[in-house]
Amino acid sequence: MTRLQVIQLGLLTLLLGAIAFWGFRFLGFEGASAGIASEAFLVVVVIAWTGSYLFRVVTGKMTFIEQRKRYRKAYEELTNEELQSRFDSMSEHEQIRLIEEVEADKKTLQAPSDL
Repeated sequence: MTRLQVIQLGLLTLLLGAIAFWGFRFLGFEGASAGIASEAFLVVVVIAWTGSYLFRVVTGKMTFIEQRKRYRKAYEELTNEELQSRFDSMSEHEQIRLIEEVEADKKTLQAPSDL
């Protein structure tokens, strides 16, 4: 979060507390009781927010993880398209030679695991 977002979140929390206080006053709570009720409401909101954060951490739905997945997918698509266009621009003889080299490399990499 940026510094501005943290300040905005803090001000939003204060505003939410004030709204809760006046809401409880409107419902008939006295001054101190309305204050305690609004504090309890804010505690429940913070616990729910923290719980949702922990849920996103456990399920892997964090913003950074999602951005990384989207980036990797876009990067792979771009790379595959670029490789395909390069392969298509090669002559048929060059394509066959490249395929044979890749197959030879695969066999070389698989050979040690057969031991």
